[in-house]
Amino acid sequence: MTAPMAGGRRRVDRVLDPEFVSDLAGTDLQTLSAKRLDAEQEEVDLSYVRRLIQGRIDIATAEQQRRSSGSTESLVDQLASILADDNSSTTGSGRHLNAQPSRVDEHRRVVERVVSDVRISDVATLNDEQLVNAIDLLRRHEEHVSKLRRRVQGVVDALAAEIGRRMAAETEATFN
Repeated sequence: MTAPMAGGRRRVDRVLDPEFVSDLAGTDLQTLSAKRLDAEQEEVDLSYVRRLIQGRIDIATAEQQRRSSGSTESLVDQLASILADDNSSTTGSGRHLNAQPSRVDEHRRVVERVVSDVRISDVATLNDEQLVNAIDLLRRHEEHVSKLRRRVQGVVDALAAEIGRRMAAETEATFN
């Protein structure tokens, strides 16, 4: 996944453009709500990419552990437990996301490009050094996606705060 580009056409480019959240107080409520939905969808999509990468990290790490323990059990036999949420290599923000990922095929291709660089699809064929390098590369990509996601979350929060401020002001005006 590439870094956001000023003036870019992707949703992440628009959402992370400083203009996206400039003059929130002067923006009409309908536009604020539309921007928030756009930013929330980008957060969902980044969360999806992040989880795909984490799954690959979990598989590669399990292969490392299998080798160090001398286990003869195949990764395929362990796959369900490897990919269970409680085994995830990193933790999320704890935010509840209502939307479903959009552009699933596009995001899957991004992750496939990342993992194809290290032939991670068959971790059993990698030697120990290649496996360490693959995990390191995957972790760097996961960190990049996580940083983007946190920036998008900041945008979502700013939009939600302005919408909340307006609703509170409207409620207060109604009762006074």
